[in-house]
Amino acid sequence: MLRRRIYEPEHEMFRDSVRKWAEAEVFPHSEKWREDGMVSREVWRSAGANGFLCMYADEKYGGAGVDDFRYDMILTEEVGPREPGLFIPLHNRIVGPYLQRFGTEDQRDRYMPGVVSGETILAIAMTEPGAGSDLAGIRTRAEDRGDHWVLNGAKTYISNGHLADLIVVAARTDPARPHAIGLFLVESGYPGFRRGRRLRKLGLRSQDTAELFFDDVKVPKENVIGDPAGGFKLMMTNLAEERITGAVGYMAKAQRAFDITLDWVQERRAFGKPIGAFQNTRFKMAEMRTRIDAAQAFVDHCAMEHVAGRLTAEQAAQAKLLSSEVECDVADECLQLHGGAGYMEEYEICRIYADARVSRIYAGTSEIMKEIIARGLGLDERRRN
Repeated sequence: MLRRRIYEPEHEMFRDSVRKWAEAEVFPHSEKWREDGMVSREVWRSAGANGFLCMYADEKYGGAGVDDFRYDMILTEEVGPREPGLFIPLHNRIVGPYLQRFGTEDQRDRYMPGVVSGETILAIAMTEPGAGSDLAGIRTRAEDRGDHWVLNGAKTYISNGHLADLIVVAARTDPARPHAIGLFLVESGYPGFRRGRRLRKLGLRSQDTAELFFDDVKVPKENVIGDPAGGFKLMMTNLAEERITGAVGYMAKAQRAFDITLDWVQERRAFGKPIGAFQNTRFKMAEMRTRIDAAQAFVDHCAMEHVAGRLTAEQAAQAKLLSSEVECDVADECLQLHGGAGYMEEYEICRIYADARVSRIYAGTSEIMKEIIARGLGLDERRRN
């Protein structure tokens, strides 16, 4: 197994505390959360009480004032593979940075204390029924009414959709300009805002995913993040972090699938010997070990580039593409090695397999990642000779 060199002793101490917390407060509730289709609000408050939410927030908000991506990597690695419904990376590294980096001091004063404590659960609403990876295709609109904005539209596939107390909503602010998009902070109690059905999914059964609707929702002017026409640029800025965050999680899930399968093939017997003794099993495990280690090394390299402020959009896309493909391939091979048991939901590998399939879709599909990488090479279909 790869010896990873990106963590310092203080990170490993943090990992120990996360493991103890997860074993006591998270994993014992996983089956119930899968049945409920969402995790509890209590576990979010527990995460906040233990200092695991938006650690980069200023101490006056209850944060640690430490912006080290590696701490969030550890949370992702330790919690995500066994309980993906507790979507801390979404809260900490996908939505929280909009407030931390681009929000006003007033916005942080109003919302950050709850965000850090777990009382205010975050979500972001970009995807629409007719606009997924193509953010320029967003149709939800915001109209300037002088002292406030009015939102109208619908969003879908929104993680934390039912639990969220505060939602960053992307909406078009100028119909004549495709990239004129604003980001609006919508509180759950605003009149005209309603949640649709909780969506039933192939995997990630404990992760709350919902439709959201906005019917003449009044949003105060002070709840706009940055320039009302500049949200597209902010989203593009944050997507690199979202993709490296995803890559960390995908690799952790691939490792989890490998670990439980290694135990399985050593214990399960066929024709009088462990199935791990058969050449096909040994070769499959050897191939997976090599692919996981190679991909992990690249993802760790990209993570450290991110820590240093050097991660490019193309590198983030490469990490996301590679890690999601490895995760899906490993989950498939590991399920195969479990035989018929792998198809049964009572076995963890079955859930890992189902959960993995969305990794090649959200935060930008594999096809979109390839477009980003190709454009970085100067290969753009829009260019003409």
